[in-house]
Amino acid sequence: MEYTHVVHTFEPVFNAESRILILGSFPSVKSRENQFYYGHPQNRFWKVTAAVCGDPEPVTIEEKKEFLLKNNLAVWDVIASCDIAGSSDSSIRNVKANDMDAVLKAAEIRLICANGDKAYRLYLKYCKKEGQPKLCKLPSTSPANAAWSVERLTQAWKERLRGEL
Repeated sequence: MEYTHVVHTFEPVFNAESRILILGSFPSVKSRENQFYYGHPQNRFWKVTAAVCGDPEPVTIEEKKEFLLKNNLAVWDVIASCDIAGSSDSSIRNVKANDMDAVLKAAEIRLICANGDKAYRLYLKYCKKEGQPKLCKLPSTSPANAAWSVERLTQAWKERLRGEL
């Protein structure tokens, strides 16, 4: 397995009105190429969040930013830099975490949601502090989570985010 040291190069998306912070683990190769979150065409993040919010699926980066902010959603990743083989979450090592206070002190975040088990475990290990908002684990929208259909993901995300949107 060939590892590369990679630094996260794009900023979190949020504003003062953001209420829910959705965290991934680390951007995929495609997302790093696109310089934006969930850039792999097979990742269901945009399809699922649009369905949960009752909006059309955003396509361009600008539309995605507008969609997130309009729906009081913030998006970021747990990891600031790491060694990784391709896009494989299971290969992640030598983690340097992002400082969550950058978002938590600037927005009224009520709920932190980890997009998948790896993001959840990384958050608990590197970022969890006393007094932070409640953390919930959402089923991953990654194409690697093929056992979950878009419909099943959307239903699970709706149930966990109900009352927070």
